[in-house]
Amino acid sequence: MKIIKTDCVVIGCGIAGSICALELANSGINVVLITNSDEPDETTTRYAQGGIVYPPREIEGRERFVADILEVGAGLCYEPAVRFLTEKGAEVVDKFLVEYLQIPFDRETGGKLDFTIEAGHPEVGHPEIEHPSELIIHVEDKTGLSIQEKLIDALLKHPNIDLLTCMTALDLLNLSYHTKELNNLYKKPQCIGAYIYDQKSKEVFAIVAPYTVLATGGLGQLYQHTTNPEGSRGDGIAMAFRMGAKIINLEYIQFHPTTFYHRDAKRFLITQELRRGGARLINSKGEEFMSRYDYRKELASHDIVSRAIHQEMLSLGDPYVFLDISHKPDQWIRTRFPYTYSQCLSYGVDITKEPIPVVPAAHYSCGGVWVDLKGETSIPGLFAVGEVACSGVHGANRSAATALLEGLLWGESAAKAIGTDLKGRKFSFPDIKERGYEQEKVDPALIYQDWLVIKQTMWNYVGLVRSMHRLERAEKVLSGLGTEIENFYKYSVISDELIGLRSAIQTANLIVHAAKDNRQSRGCHFIVD
Repeated sequence: MKIIKTDCVVIGCGIAGSICALELANSGINVVLITNSDEPDETTTRYAQGGIVYPPREIEGRERFVADILEVGAGLCYEPAVRFLTEKGAEVVDKFLVEYLQIPFDRETGGKLDFTIEAGHPEVGHPEIEHPSELIIHVEDKTGLSIQEKLIDALLKHPNIDLLTCMTALDLLNLSYHTKELNNLYKKPQCIGAYIYDQKSKEVFAIVAPYTVLATGGLGQLYQHTTNPEGSRGDGIAMAFRMGAKIINLEYIQFHPTTFYHRDAKRFLITQELRRGGARLINSKGEEFMSRYDYRKELASHDIVSRAIHQEMLSLGDPYVFLDISHKPDQWIRTRFPYTYSQCLSYGVDITKEPIPVVPAAHYSCGGVWVDLKGETSIPGLFAVGEVACSGVHGANRSAATALLEGLLWGESAAKAIGTDLKGRKFSFPDIKERGYEQEKVDPALIYQDWLVIKQTMWNYVGLVRSMHRLERAEKVLSGLGTEIENFYKYSVISDELIGLRSAIQTANLIVHAAKDNRQSRGCHFIVD
């Protein structure tokens, strides 16, 4: 079995993983960065449209920003993490995005950054606040894409980074379990790298390192409708769970209210900036319905708008509702939302002339692998950054445009912690056990059907609106399926599809158990009984 030795292995190359790798590499530390996609820019970061929050520097503005995040998080945020984000946020945006990567953020005529605010912010639509705080900077309606492209360019040019595509992390390496030295069995668990499956050679090899960073993104693919790319299967959470890491708050899954609905298209996000710009939600009867659910109407928070759409769909038996911005000037729409305009037009929907069919979709996991302010997990040697991690910033519900900033800041923070620790540490690379190979061929029909069961069960029973009866049904279906998939996995030829299926069922069961154990509705965990 091939073994690669390095200072740090980073799994995932969205904003969190990429910034972590770049910060390490700029300090002279060697990094192996892997992604399970053949295109390294195929990340969740790429699909973030609205923008990134730029926290205010003055004390009064900071306190308002902290209060807003705490309010949206419904009492479950970890305040030290929120304050860390607030105090360091503008600094890291300037350092990495404005100066280092030179992201072409939209600017006003005089050259100042163009700030906006997204729907769902506590101040938007508030009857007593005439001018809500505009704290979000953006690149048209394709902020994430602009950032991701610049990140990949920087990664590929850096001499201290080895970027490997089509590589799937199979399992984390545990010093006390995966090494040949028998006495290591008596040592405390410690992460020393990962087993990696090479999708092209079909072989498994090991990357051994004193530090491993999980940056695998989210878990949206567990649901029938999602804004997430195909790699968002919960791989990082499942690997960390098998390692024994602390996992928290998985019941808090945020659903985006508006994703494009078309029977021949994958769901893609319709930015909430359209609603901020005056777009109206209407049902199949042509009725504007949001006033029945919240005084802020279309500008209410993600969870409220998503549940309202869900209720309208159920009441009328429709698979979607409509988002209409066609009453606005054509040129303004094309200029402000060029990406959304072109994406919808490619499926025959001209948003300047007709409403957009939309449906809620799984968007963001507020929970994940527990981490501290340095991104360190409960397992020595293992860090987690970005959506796979739970720092406590988001609590029970994520505030708009904070995900990119959290990934950026915790990516840097983890890199700094690793860099400092590496200077005073001697790491002896142990001999790693070879992973055995199974011979039984995989029936693709089984994987396909198992995925359907997971997606439909999670969507119908563990989705926007939950009940104990639904969760108990989900637990019965998914626990049994989990046993079958684990046996299937043990005796079958390894593949990326099989690895993803195993991760998905394990993560799905973790979500169900977390939701079932929490009978209090809070934030984006809404339970009717």
